[in-house]
Amino acid sequence: MDFTLSEEQTALQETVRRFAQTELPDIAREVEETDESPGADVMHRFAELGLLGVNLPEAYGGGGMSHFEAVLVLEEVAKVSIGVAFPIFESCFGPALAIANFAPEAMRQEVLPKVCSGDMIVAVSMSEPGAGSALTDLTTKARVEGDRVIINGQKRWCSGAGHSDAYVVYCRLSEDPGAKGIGAVLVEKGADGFTFGKREHHMGFRGVHSADMYFDDVSVPAENIIVPAGGFRKLMEAFDLERCGNTTMSLACAQSAFDYVLNYVQEREQFGKQIIDFQAVQLQIADMKMKLDAARLLLYRAVVNAESGLPSVGESSIAKCFANEMTREVTGKAMQLMGGYGYSREYPMEQKMRDSWGWGIAGGSIDIQKTNIASALVGRRFNQRTK
Repeated sequence: MDFTLSEEQTALQETVRRFAQTELPDIAREVEETDESPGADVMHRFAELGLLGVNLPEAYGGGGMSHFEAVLVLEEVAKVSIGVAFPIFESCFGPALAIANFAPEAMRQEVLPKVCSGDMIVAVSMSEPGAGSALTDLTTKARVEGDRVIINGQKRWCSGAGHSDAYVVYCRLSEDPGAKGIGAVLVEKGADGFTFGKREHHMGFRGVHSADMYFDDVSVPAENIIVPAGGFRKLMEAFDLERCGNTTMSLACAQSAFDYVLNYVQEREQFGKQIIDFQAVQLQIADMKMKLDAARLLLYRAVVNAESGLPSVGESSIAKCFANEMTREVTGKAMQLMGGYGYSREYPMEQKMRDSWGWGIAGGSIDIQKTNIASALVGRRFNQRTK
């Protein structure tokens, strides 16, 4: 095992860090204040620098790099802003990977170059009012009629809903029960019968749109089927990689909070000395650093072991679960060390803490990850149903 970055990886990390810290803070402040997503100019700047689709094949306009390099890129941007980094997350770890791995070739050639050029944002739509953790209970249906697919149903908790240009919609493509009937269809914004409810505003994740989505006899070409009925397992394999993106966002929240507070405790003075000179502060700082390093190594293990394909459900769930809990703890400790300054909106810590809590809910809750981990250990799924 080699735990050091290569020269190329170090150069990539430093280049993205320099760009993020010099060009993105003002944009990040605007996103936080307005709760609006970054504009097209930001997307095209990302594309110009090769930050979109880092781990997508070069044949589709991607960077042709590994999942690991995508992690390095995403973390540096997300340290500045979750909202600004979200398009990179979607292009490297979200629905774009499902399309790249499982969609028909014609769809890959049509959609992925637009994602990498910053001209299209694709979101994933999974949850419903009655199907969140119990995802196989989803009721949105899609029936094939000739060369068309007709979709009816309602979706909820889609990050990017109303703002993204297209959606990977998990739906029931056959009458088979449970996972056997589930597949996915690509639906573009503006399709007849495809509408959005009132936009929601969350505690954190400002700049990331969310709204209910309604499908009323939405008709799309049959070629828009990404995975047919029975392909739920494939979709969840791609989702294992999305968990690594979620883990990276959690890590970025915590790392940026730690970096800020480490500087703060060396500048802030009480009782005539820097507060880092108090042993209680030293213990908190050391504990935060240990948790950060552990989370980073779990993430790196998951993505490096996935270089030949997609990560395992066990390793990705362990990484996500640990990072989700760690980021809440680290940002909470950082706020406490800053006292009233940490609680003030004039300083970045309260935003870091708000954002950190969202990742343990998004992409499968912390407790669901623990169930996944136990399932991977014993080699079978657990039935959560009462009947």
